[in-house]
Amino acid sequence: MGGARAPDDLRLGHRTQEWLAASDDPEALTSGGYWYHQHREKPHPAVRDERFQNELLDHLAGVTGERLG
Repeated sequence: MGGARAPDDLRLGHRTQEWLAASDDPEALTSGGYWYHQHREKPHPAVRDERFQNELLDHLAGVTGERLG
């Protein structure tokens, strides 16, 4: 998760959470959402793909032997 090939600077990881918690910026006062460097991002399309989610849960149940209730 770190090192020279990490996808981002670990030292910046806290800034968006701090901004969301303490800022008076109208954008920070919204509810929900996905954030990256103080900018709202669209979630991955799989978030709304119920078939994919069910397949993932089935696969994980097969790997772990546990099903979510």
